[in-house]
Amino acid sequence: MQVAEASTPKPTLPDAQTVTSVRHWTDSLFSFRISRPASLRFRSGEFVMIGLPGDNGKPILRAYSIASPNWDDELEFYSIKVPDGPLTSRLQHIQPGDQVILRPKPVGTLVLDALLPGKRLWFLATGTGLAPFASLMRDPETFERYEQVVMMHTCRTADELTYGRELVENLKHDPLLGELYGADFAKRLLYYPTTTREDSPLMGRITDNLQSGKVNADLNLPPITPETDRAMICGSLAFNTDVKKVLEGFGLHEGANSEPREFVVEKAFVGDGV
Repeated sequence: MQVAEASTPKPTLPDAQTVTSVRHWTDSLFSFRISRPASLRFRSGEFVMIGLPGDNGKPILRAYSIASPNWDDELEFYSIKVPDGPLTSRLQHIQPGDQVILRPKPVGTLVLDALLPGKRLWFLATGTGLAPFASLMRDPETFERYEQVVMMHTCRTADELTYGRELVENLKHDPLLGELYGADFAKRLLYYPTTTREDSPLMGRITDNLQSGKVNADLNLPPITPETDRAMICGSLAFNTDVKKVLEGFGLHEGANSEPREFVVEKAFVGDGV
């Protein structure tokens, strides 16, 4: 892994913020942090448009979920690297001190207010779809509203799970959450990482592990029901569609900011081709 950090010079481009650190997790995954405008307010789980100036002078912008919680002084993002992608082919080379364009108008469906009250909250993600949940897992309000949070994250290889695994391990020692929930916090946040191409302790697609009940058996959880369980989905369009069908099979219904229900789906996701 490569990590780079720098001080925060004043941005000079319109709508720009300064890169403060960059970390390359694998050959295809990296995260970075940028300065946060003093006026920016967002709900954990929302996304913003970020990008770089294009060759023709017009900015290349894509929707990125904010991976940092709403109380953080900086903004964190988690991204794939696409060699021929209009944005990430260049974004992957940013260094501390560089500038990126930020359109500070956060929106999104993966917010706590879009769900009805419940007992258990499931975060269901593949790849960099973990980003909004990285924000929500670090927000104390998530654990004020739910007795348990289950983070299911699936990638092809174990290395691709490193960002999420390290984040969850650090949360167990987080001073704020530890002060609020003490030793019980480890029981309140359940982490279930699986691989699909490389052998690992836990394997299989999220849809299969949900439908078979394997995840429930492994974590000693009761079956998913609309009375107790809520869920958020973030991944590719195909993944979102497949998981949505599974949740509907359990009797859950899709909600939105305007009509909270049992689960929500992120429709703006940075995937292949960015």
